[in-house]
Amino acid sequence: MKNYQQKPVEEEKDLKLKAPSVTKYMTRDLITFTADTEISEVIRTLLENRITGAPVLNDRGEVVGLIDDKDCLKILVSAAYYNHPVAKDTVGNYMSNVMKSISSHDNIVDVANIFLQTPYKRLLVKDDKGKLVGQVSRRDILRAIQELNISTW
Repeated sequence: MKNYQQKPVEEEKDLKLKAPSVTKYMTRDLITFTADTEISEVIRTLLENRITGAPVLNDRGEVVGLIDDKDCLKILVSAAYYNHPVAKDTVGNYMSNVMKSISSHDNIVDVANIFLQTPYKRLLVKDDKGKLVGQVSRRDILRAIQELNISTW
């Protein structure tokens, strides 16, 4: 490449991050629930596995919602304010159908941008056929930043 003086110019170095695929950092072995799962089992599972939420699947393995720690907090309010017996309540009573899916082709920069622009804490990762293949969280992107050592750039 030459500039206006027709002198050779050093090629610009590509300083852009070579962003890895989201599949490198997503969780593949997901804990999932069905709408019929007892809410007490969900709380126990979330605590034991140190996770904050999980997808809810139907009998065909399709995502029908999400259940997370915030949804589970509704149990306390139901019991305390409305004297509602929650012992046998199920995920279907508390899950949310507000969720966002991304493609397994997305990269971590795209995902970080979604997290910055939305309130989501986790995104469901689907393949080209719409099948759930994983989940990526904000924490997964933090791990990517650390592995890529971006903070020292």
